[in-house]
Amino acid sequence: MRRVSTAGSGVLAQFGGVTLAFAFNATIGPSGFILHAPWYYDFPQGIAIIYIYFQIPLMVLVFLPAVDGMKVQWREATENLGGSTWQFWRYVGGPLLTPAFLGCALLLFANALSAYATIIAWENQIAYVVPQQISLSISSEVGLANANTAQVLALGMVVLVAIVMTGYALLQRRAGRWLQ
Repeated sequence: MRRVSTAGSGVLAQFGGVTLAFAFNATIGPSGFILHAPWYYDFPQGIAIIYIYFQIPLMVLVFLPAVDGMKVQWREATENLGGSTWQFWRYVGGPLLTPAFLGCALLLFANALSAYATIIAWENQIAYVVPQQISLSISSEVGLANANTAQVLALGMVVLVAIVMTGYALLQRRAGRWLQ
């Protein structure tokens, strides 16, 4: 089961961009083949489903090494000291996996922030996310009037990604101390 889920997660994590948006439009879009979903172009629901489709498998792939790093001896030590399964996860497993989980969440946030092709193929008319707003500011008919806006938005994204990746590096360093 582990091999199948890992292989499936590997395939689904790479299935993004234009092909993913087209697949969702063709199957569950407003004129979908399988399901007619009128909520599909509503901002929070439609794009959230598309992003979750490739973010959850990516989370599985990135978080699995941290779970594999858990030592059997830690579980056995908890049981030998009279601890229950709940106590193991509350006092040992949870605190050890929390930095890795938060680091993975930050990595997925940075990945979603830069997933430009998926949202452009999903909806090109309305700028829902910052990369779309940057593109609209640069390439629209009045793009020259908004060039400074695009530069400020791009700088904001660079600063945000730098903060997120710094947090990710700090969390990975902390998680790495225990999972060696």
